[in-house]
Amino acid sequence: MNYQTFLPNSELKSLISCYWTLEVPTEPDTQKQRIIPDGTIEMAFILGDDIKRYTSENEFIIQPRAMVLGQTIEPFYIEPTGYVNTFAIRFYPYGFANFISMPIKNLANKETPIESLFGKKTANQLEQKIIKATNSSERIEIIENFLLDKLNEKTTIDNIVKTTIDALLATNGSASISEILKEDLSKRRQLERKFIKQIGVSPKQLGKVIRLQTALKLLLNKKSENLTDIAYESDYFDQAHFTKDFKEFTGINPKEFLGNENMILSSLFYK
Repeated sequence: MNYQTFLPNSELKSLISCYWTLEVPTEPDTQKQRIIPDGTIEMAFILGDDIKRYTSENEFIIQPRAMVLGQTIEPFYIEPTGYVNTFAIRFYPYGFANFISMPIKNLANKETPIESLFGKKTANQLEQKIIKATNSSERIEIIENFLLDKLNEKTTIDNIVKTTIDALLATNGSASISEILKEDLSKRRQLERKFIKQIGVSPKQLGKVIRLQTALKLLLNKKSENLTDIAYESDYFDQAHFTKDFKEFTGINPKEFLGNENMILSSLFYK
């Protein structure tokens, strides 16, 4: 399994967290992998064999080969059908709204083919360029040129939403909306509406995902073996609240998470 990340250029670093690639050889006995929410939106190009995404215990769809994965608030399973080769762009929560006219909430909890967002001709041209590129550097150059062209077509995101995102990220998701808006609570409803439209989830939901990310990194990198310590270090009120949120977003409790063969891929992303 070969997972690599690459930083965006200076013009896009405020909108894009990273580019990443994943290669996994064909295995005779593939396992479902549980993917857990991470608070980001991703554009992904499947360059290898198809990937299944389960919609129930036994039913699945084949993921589009060029798609955008919107905000998710619950875990889901994927399973490769053979050789895995993926190139993807991981956007900050507020980042992707700059590149499309469709409300971000329409992308939540599903995969959307990029032709639905950019038009069939434009999407096909982009996908073919990505496929024909010979390495990650070429693919990054192609996608950055595409995104910069798109960025020049639109205005930047509303400052009130970006300010909220920045505050949530700076406090590992623990800042309340009241704290972020200070005394100006009249903006709360306005923020909620714009947030859901441009980010796809509510500020509270995104804050919970960001806070859980902090705890997951501590857990996976074995910064502490004590769940209570991890809970407090991640700004949870107590271990019970940590366990409740953990199970909500991963489907299992923290002790079950470590060593679970269905969590290998998610563990790799969080490390």
